[in-house]
Amino acid sequence: MELLFITLGGAILGLAARYVVPRREFHGVLLVPAVGAGTAAVVWVALTWLGLAWDGGWIWLVSLVLSGAAAAGAAYVVGRRREQDDVRTYERLARFGLARG
Repeated sequence: MELLFITLGGAILGLAARYVVPRREFHGVLLVPAVGAGTAAVVWVALTWLGLAWDGGWIWLVSLVLSGAAAAGAAYVVGRRREQDDVRTYERLARFGLARG
């Protein structure tokens, strides 16, 4: 049950990261929350395998902090790379007279 809660917490932090980090128009609505949820679940399972108790505070703190950081990092990197790719594509199309704008 705790794995479900931590995954939901990671998704909520990912959703928050989607709206806090700039360039959200360059990636989909579910990408960043999915990164947060997936990271939270993987970190939680890894920490339980390492022996941290599920009812301790550290496993919750580490899982949520890492999932929030991973979601924010993914939002930043994907947004920046996608924006750069859009500029390169526009410039390439403009050379051939195919770009509108």
